[in-house]
Amino acid sequence: MTRWTTSLSDAQPVPYWLDDPGRPRAESALTGAETCDLLVVGGGYSGLWTALLAKERDPGRDVVLVEGRETGWAASGRNGGFCAASLTHGLANGLARWPGEIHTLEELGARNLDAIEEAVTRYSLDCDFERTGEIDLATEPYQERELRDWYEEIHRAGLADGITYLDADAVREQVASPTFRAGLYDRRGVALLNPARLAWGLKRACLALGVRVYEHTPALTLRPYGTGMAVRTPYGSVRARAVALGTNVFPSLVRRTRAYTVPVYDYALMTEPLTEAQLASVGWRGRQGLADSANQFHYFRLSADNRVLWGGYDAVHHYGGRVRAEYDDRPATHARLAAHFFTCFPQLEGVRFTHAWGGAIDTCSRFSAFFGTAHRGRVAYAAGYTGLGVGATRFGAEVMLDLLAGERTERTELEMVRRKPLPFPPEPFAWTGIALTKWSLARADAHDGRRNLWLRTLDRFGLGFDS
Repeated sequence: MTRWTTSLSDAQPVPYWLDDPGRPRAESALTGAETCDLLVVGGGYSGLWTALLAKERDPGRDVVLVEGRETGWAASGRNGGFCAASLTHGLANGLARWPGEIHTLEELGARNLDAIEEAVTRYSLDCDFERTGEIDLATEPYQERELRDWYEEIHRAGLADGITYLDADAVREQVASPTFRAGLYDRRGVALLNPARLAWGLKRACLALGVRVYEHTPALTLRPYGTGMAVRTPYGSVRARAVALGTNVFPSLVRRTRAYTVPVYDYALMTEPLTEAQLASVGWRGRQGLADSANQFHYFRLSADNRVLWGGYDAVHHYGGRVRAEYDDRPATHARLAAHFFTCFPQLEGVRFTHAWGGAIDTCSRFSAFFGTAHRGRVAYAAGYTGLGVGATRFGAEVMLDLLAGERTERTELEMVRRKPLPFPPEPFAWTGIALTKWSLARADAHDGRRNLWLRTLDRFGLGFDS
């Protein structure tokens, strides 16, 4: 218990974004047999973008989308709403893994974010889209040094376009916190939005283009059927020429890909709307997204009605990779987050939280998406977005459609697309390794960022946590 626990007394254990009276009704479940050109499995961003882009590429293509529960109910509807241009889970991760491709990856990511903004306008997606950028923050002296050195490195590499280094006075002029020592302000590379409304808007756009959407329709099995594929559902089946899998954290219908991801639980809080005086005490006139530079980092932002979303820090992996509804509520983590919030913003003492929630995201050993095909190219998949899927899933949808078409494109020629990450080992080794890594990261945060032998070994094998 902390002195800040009372701020959580009225917090609802549901995602703020999904607690919306404008939430659309679910589409009917599939009953009987369907046939189509393309079947999309999964009603999160990955599946929705795939269905939408498939119809944009070929309006005559017959597309069906099936979702096990309701569109946007999982990670797509409960995340922080940071829509980043980065396809590689941050520039540092991308530069370390694909230095020869990083300029191309950055350009493709920028174009992808522009395309999302264009789609928001074209389809009138009511999702509070704001291209406000993001500030990465230093809150410790060693982070200040690292941030300055990193800025100089990316400036020399020609990768600092639109990024500004802010010293303590400059960063506190943007957002007032006694903990902020420096920042890197990416002015164009991140947009903020309402994640659930983006998912619901994409569903409406898909329906308007003729996509047949079935909700409460989990895909149970996948098998070849003639020259195409067949998927069985509880009350019916779908036969399709091609299948795109956007199931991410949930077990893939292509079993051999399951070892490449593990579920990690992320948690967040949402405050009540700030008063004008409270907002003035913080500043934040630019409404940027914010994230600190620790290994166990926080991300935070303002909503359209000036609430503060505060999330991150704890990343919890359960033994065996279990995904269960009871893990979504974790009072110990919520109390820790509340204490961290008031340490960052002591001037907001007295603010209360209205929502406290959590949920699973999929991560892979390189922290950014991987791609592939199965069943002689009739099935494509993308997974492993590691929390940055709000923007990158649209790019992943383009890749899946390219792969299903058998096309060689700028996207499919990327090493990032052609190569897989290292798979996770079986239990108990996966849980032990993840627990040791988490302990080591916390220790590094407490010791000026110094990485112990375990973390240095992971770095050597391309498994280091850099972003």
